[in-house]
Amino acid sequence: MLEQKKVYLLALLYAFIIGFSFLFTKMALEFADPIDTIAYRFTVSFVALAIPVMFGWIKIKIKGRNWLKLLPLGLVYPTAFFGFQAFGLAHAASSIGGIISASSPIFTLVLASLFLKERTTWIQKLSVLCSVGGVVFIIAMGGASVEGTSALGIFLLLLSALLLSLYGVIARYLRDGFTAIQMTYVMMLFGCISFNAISITKHAVGGTMHDLIKPLAEPHFILSILYIAILSSLVSSLLSNYILSKIEATTMSVFVNLGNLISILAGVIFLNEQLGYYHLIGAALIIIGVVGVNYRGSKKINNKVDAGVRTDS
Repeated sequence: MLEQKKVYLLALLYAFIIGFSFLFTKMALEFADPIDTIAYRFTVSFVALAIPVMFGWIKIKIKGRNWLKLLPLGLVYPTAFFGFQAFGLAHAASSIGGIISASSPIFTLVLASLFLKERTTWIQKLSVLCSVGGVVFIIAMGGASVEGTSALGIFLLLLSALLLSLYGVIARYLRDGFTAIQMTYVMMLFGCISFNAISITKHAVGGTMHDLIKPLAEPHFILSILYIAILSSLVSSLLSNYILSKIEATTMSVFVNLGNLISILAGVIFLNEQLGYYHLIGAALIIIGVVGVNYRGSKKINNKVDAGVRTDS
């Protein structure tokens, strides 16, 4: 029972962290374009984890063949996910992006059933739809627009939602062979290498390298990057990888939509955005969905994987 409470408290913490990440990402994008922001994000994330590894404070031993096992994880998330999402949003309205992103628990439900043989009750299936419906309802009632949205944008955003779901399935599959910190290290490394390569190449070709370092003169940019890099990327990935070693991928997926609800509330509180009746209705649907999906969750806690650092991989 104590283990179960700990896991769900960590899942709530995860939802709060990613919920506030939208606020800080919005701040960062005032000073840098999306690709540069993502590059800074994963550079800081990887450095923050690599320093204690380098000094031996954290032991991470991944043998040669095990790098190949972790390769799909690093390619899917964050590399492919953030790449498709960034380019998808360039061809679609942000509200459409939010709606499509909210659909990821449905993809997780299907993929987890196919590849992990996870079984869910009708209550859980309906709860997933309820959670997704809550987010879609809020965005739609808030004035979702298809203006500036192309078929390419929708396709890329659907791919990003699918990749987010696939990440949950892969992390859940790898839970017996790797620790949360090992998986997170690989994820941050791939994110750092891939997005720095894209960002530097883009500026080198365009002759705009000065634009890459220009945001570093802005304190608000540095503050926002520290949040989304340390908390929203590094800590949330550690939490997600650990939680996925304990509960089903489908159960975990609805906490992403809870994070969407928290981001909306953060906008109301800190950005003075309007709170409408539809926010309350959508919030109720999301919360009902989270509770419903976890209705059978207590039976699915997996206590076999230790959250501590292992060195046998």
